[in-house]
Amino acid sequence: MQLADLFELSLIGRRDDIALDYEGADGVLATLTFGDIDARRNRLTHLLAHRGLKPGDRLALHLANRVEYIDLLLACVTLGVVLVPINVLYREREIAHIIADAEPIAVVTSDSASASALFPGDVTLWDVDELTHSAATQPKARVRAALDGDAPALIVYTSGTTGRAKGAVLSHNNLLTNGTSLVTCWRITSDDRYLAVLPLFHVHGLANGLVTWLISGCRMRLAERFDVTRAAVLFEEFQPTLFFGVPTMYVRLLELAPDLARRIGARMRLFVCGSAPLPASTLESFRDRFGHVILERYGMSETLMNLSNPYEGERRPGTVGFPLPGISARIVDAELRDVSDGETGELLVRGPNVFRGYWCRPEADAEAFTKDAWFRTGDLAQRAHDGYFTLCGRRSDLIISGGFNIYPREIEELLLEENGVREAVVVGIPDTRRGELPIAYLVTDDALDVAALDASCRRQLASFKVPRAFIRVDAFPRTALGKVQKHLLPAWTPS
Repeated sequence: MQLADLFELSLIGRRDDIALDYEGADGVLATLTFGDIDARRNRLTHLLAHRGLKPGDRLALHLANRVEYIDLLLACVTLGVVLVPINVLYREREIAHIIADAEPIAVVTSDSASASALFPGDVTLWDVDELTHSAATQPKARVRAALDGDAPALIVYTSGTTGRAKGAVLSHNNLLTNGTSLVTCWRITSDDRYLAVLPLFHVHGLANGLVTWLISGCRMRLAERFDVTRAAVLFEEFQPTLFFGVPTMYVRLLELAPDLARRIGARMRLFVCGSAPLPASTLESFRDRFGHVILERYGMSETLMNLSNPYEGERRPGTVGFPLPGISARIVDAELRDVSDGETGELLVRGPNVFRGYWCRPEADAEAFTKDAWFRTGDLAQRAHDGYFTLCGRRSDLIISGGFNIYPREIEELLLEENGVREAVVVGIPDTRRGELPIAYLVTDDALDVAALDASCRRQLASFKVPRAFIRVDAFPRTALGKVQKHLLPAWTPS
């Protein structure tokens, strides 16, 4: 069974049900049934085939959230064309690398005239409005290509902080496995109402959001982006039961008035958080304000979802739960030997959710997989005696000071418990005597009381873990999904 076949459960089986609410270019709210979406998909599939696209060809998308993103995903999945999402925040250099690496047949943009300055001169640009207009004259007859489940569906470029981004090739089976697992484990049904604010160029919004929506047949409200003021209106108007977000979104939602938070929480069924660690303090504040314990899970571009706290049972603060169905997880030391429960090591995963490799990067594949085919996530983790996994940061973020291992997240969680500290990031800086020293960057409500923070850390941490400096910043540099870009933090040197 292909991914497109699974979508037919909604596109055919629920064709008369309302599928999607979205704002059109004129700002007017529009509604489509699953049958409407099916017809749009079929017409666009015929148009792409008429333009010469065939299974295995790449088509890049440089688009913000809009209904045509859904049309293009469905048409590409149906035809066997490989979709290459491009982050709309990327600039010329980043885009040029993706285009040169993936070699797409064309790039679909929202304004080909103004967007042309971002793209290499030899790339073919298709304006999404022109594409939609041309597709309207195509037949509605259903198309089905003979595709293997291992055929590539997406090439998602990772936002690695070192070197050029690599394209993770995700298959139809990867997406199918991920979608059915989440629908089952998180009890997503056609009765749900999903508020979609995550960018569709990222796997969180695309592979989790759109795919589970299409499999379950729930109703979705698509927003262009997350804005806390606008989100308040959307929660009131659409009255969702399901929301996928990242930690920064939940921090902003805590700014809503208590009575509004209670109304939102009363209608909601499930809040899910991922893409970056959720501070335990945020989870607890959100529970008190909205009456819901956020379900935290863990995934990657290369693997989609790996671990999840349970829908029923304890959603333990600071953890990412257990492996999802069919997925195995291990924690190993530097020699790839299993460590005991409670010890920190690198998290390895294996299962039908894991990609086959990077696009045209065999040397990167060799580094990413062990000889017995376990994927090295690069994330440090611990497993509790009862099986809950806790992330401890990236392997590359590990600070080694005087021979002692320092895990930044432990210090960050402590700092977030201090009054007035809204966000905290701990990094290591070179030191001639100890190798590295930890320093802390903080976003705070008021002026920074360095002496108080230092005293608090010294009371609760080993001396080698105490940050040697506390630096206040107005905001952290982040990716579109809210991950802190530590390499872009302001430089610090001892006085």
